[in-house]
Amino acid sequence: MRLGVPFFNIIDVVMSELEDKYADIRPYNDSEVAASLTRLINDNAFIDVIAKYNLPRFLSSMPFITRPLVKSQLRKKWGKVSTVEDVQNEVAQYLDKLVKRTTSKVTFSGLDQLDPNQAYLFISNHRDIVLDPALVNWGLYQHKMKTVRIAIGDNLLQIPYITELMRLNKSFIVKRSAKAPKEMLKALTQLSSYIYDSLVGGNSIWIAQKEGRAKDGFDQTDPALLKMLQLNGRKQKKEFGEYIKELKIVPVSISYQYEPCAIAKAKELYHKQHHGEYIKSAGEDIASIVEGFSTAKGHVHLAFGQPIKEQCDSAEELAKTIDQQIVDSFYLHPGNYIAGGCKKAVIDSPDTAKFEQRLALVPEELKPLVLAMYAKPFHRKTEINTNSCEH
Repeated sequence: MRLGVPFFNIIDVVMSELEDKYADIRPYNDSEVAASLTRLINDNAFIDVIAKYNLPRFLSSMPFITRPLVKSQLRKKWGKVSTVEDVQNEVAQYLDKLVKRTTSKVTFSGLDQLDPNQAYLFISNHRDIVLDPALVNWGLYQHKMKTVRIAIGDNLLQIPYITELMRLNKSFIVKRSAKAPKEMLKALTQLSSYIYDSLVGGNSIWIAQKEGRAKDGFDQTDPALLKMLQLNGRKQKKEFGEYIKELKIVPVSISYQYEPCAIAKAKELYHKQHHGEYIKSAGEDIASIVEGFSTAKGHVHLAFGQPIKEQCDSAEELAKTIDQQIVDSFYLHPGNYIAGGCKKAVIDSPDTAKFEQRLALVPEELKPLVLAMYAKPFHRKTEINTNSCEH
């Protein structure tokens, strides 16, 4: 058989169709970067946000001056950005500045034990909406490893420029808004398949261990997440334990010295305790993202675990295995020891003073919730006998 041009055209069409089956959830590819950047530059809502946080306050109230100025600067800055890798380099530069401005240091452990040529499924605890995966990526980038594709809920994509920014930054969409059973199953099956195909194609994935941040400091993997991963394995007629090993799951434990958005998280918990439910106001998630980026975080540590090789025959068993690594490798900061009631001499006076100063800013009715937030990791480590501190 002669393989002429028509044959290769057919191959191109098939490959295009395979990629397009994820078109509504996948990140942008190289050919889509330029158009996305153009949309951002022409989005006045995005331009106004840039002006608000980067220009003097008196100027930000005059959009007829700031918009042309910001657009001109962005065109100049983004003029040579044309690929996903270019975007990642831009993001890395921004994160480098953010780390220097808002942390005392960011440290990593376990990355040197991972194969830089292997794609992994990183499952981490979740304390900040955007910072968690951003810092995972920053660590990988610093260690000359390929950055991850990031799972993000469609509840965060109500604003067009947020969608553009996320999909430019290798984020793919988790359709949480799907409600009807058939619609939910279809969305979850597509997601499961996308994650598997990404890994097979050499692209690592980051996903949080459960939907939403751990607002009470309790990091626990939701078995439903792991059952979603298995949907594609079921399609391949593979047993749970066999399929899960193919995914090369690596638990990641992220620990902030100062809990991001601690007061806002406590307010939500307090409202639920006293009123039964909490309904977020418009723009609240965006405000949390901005607060997470802009406020002091102290020392942040990310502990990358070992790929799970144990035989886990159920989602519940796998969840416990992931949790064991996350809890075991969680880096305890002075605030965790103080809130946990540790009497051992592991905290110096300046650290105690700093923590007490931050606690003094918390409204009185929220202090027990904030303290519990910091205490929970300490108590969980004690429960599994990985911390020797005496009460």
